[in-house]
Amino acid sequence: MALFGRKDREEDTIVSLVASALRRDISFGVLTPDAKLKLDDLRGRYGGSNHSIREALRILSAEGLVEAEAQRGFRVASATEADLLDILRLRVEIECTALDWAMTNGDVAWEGRVVAAHHALRRAEEAVASQPDDLTALQWDEALRAFHQAIVSASGSPRMNALQTQFYDQSRRFFLAALREGRLDFEARRTRQAALVQAILDRDGAGARAALTEEIAVDLAPGEVEGMT
Repeated sequence: MALFGRKDREEDTIVSLVASALRRDISFGVLTPDAKLKLDDLRGRYGGSNHSIREALRILSAEGLVEAEAQRGFRVASATEADLLDILRLRVEIECTALDWAMTNGDVAWEGRVVAAHHALRRAEEAVASQPDDLTALQWDEALRAFHQAIVSASGSPRMNALQTQFYDQSRRFFLAALREGRLDFEARRTRQAALVQAILDRDGAGARAALTEEIAVDLAPGEVEGMT
């Protein structure tokens, strides 16, 4: 029984590692939108068994990064303008609601997490703005993810926080594409993020929601922000 349990844990670890690698490569555009995901190719690239690859693909399918096609396997989810707007609208609704709850429940420790995550993000944005390469892009992506997770971490709802992570992950590849293409204004981002953190510390609900909406959407869909607030 103990041996069986260990094998199960090892398989779960492999599935988690494969899912993480696939998630990263989809987000960074290594695996392009609508690309077919063939088991043999994926096994050669990421390792694992057919079973572990399938399980990883099912995880990403539940996250919205991969789509299952009836009798035709899996493919990377599409990335059209309509997809982007749908994801951003959902992110705004979910994160702003989670932020409202966090501002009600959050204590000094939560404020400290937000301030620390903001400081780390500022450093990461300075680095990627001055030297945009794969390493600084990865560090920036991780810092941005951690900042948004810190903002909602006091919501009191694990399910809400899981939804925030899911839709953040769906939006990553759009932000990373904007980074690669030089479409991010880091000075404007600095101002917006500082305003967001200050509104959180001031417990200014309306100001925080407006700043968070801009932080999520203005770089990718500036003409749509007003309709999301």
